[in-house]
Amino acid sequence: MTRLLSYLMIPLQYSRKLFIVLVLALLPVVSHANNWDIDQLLHGLAQIRTGHARFVETKTIAMLDAPVQSSGELFYRAPDHLEKRTLKPKPETMIVDADTLVIDRGGKHYRLQLDDYPELAAFIESIRGTLAGDRKALERNYQLSLSGTAEHWTLLLIPTNERMQEVIRRIKISGMRDAVHSIDILQVDGDSSKMLIEKLAAQ
Repeated sequence: MTRLLSYLMIPLQYSRKLFIVLVLALLPVVSHANNWDIDQLLHGLAQIRTGHARFVETKTIAMLDAPVQSSGELFYRAPDHLEKRTLKPKPETMIVDADTLVIDRGGKHYRLQLDDYPELAAFIESIRGTLAGDRKALERNYQLSLSGTAEHWTLLLIPTNERMQEVIRRIKISGMRDAVHSIDILQVDGDSSKMLIEKLAAQ
């Protein structure tokens, strides 16, 4: 009780000084939160030169009675190599290297030049550009907005390209710090897909 009374009797000027000290101590934390922006996010992502992850993708398609789920592994090597190896329900490999897309599916091999498929190229760039931290590449086809904090962020991509606007309504990429955890795509026709990504330790 005596200690409590002593505390309550601290002169007002000391209380004010203590308050100011506490505020100053908190300012760097507040400033860091307020300065969190797209450039900081992309700068952090750009530091990751290689990546290996497990994915589970769920697609909801209007003409199907139930969602379709697939799973496999993702590989990334900066700045422009992206590989998606689907293991279940059927094996399939998609490899993007620079401006070339190679698909192996059902025993057939396809090789496409992305320059010949601008909508496909823009879609691929939404993922590859994010992983590479390449803002210019992203802003060629999308309007960007960021919400959340470094611990839990969401990057929203809205197509600005007219032909893309006919297909994709929006793409949401979410993660924590310099790791992407999910990619959520909503098409204009209502079909959607969500890919959950779990980073694997480097071997």
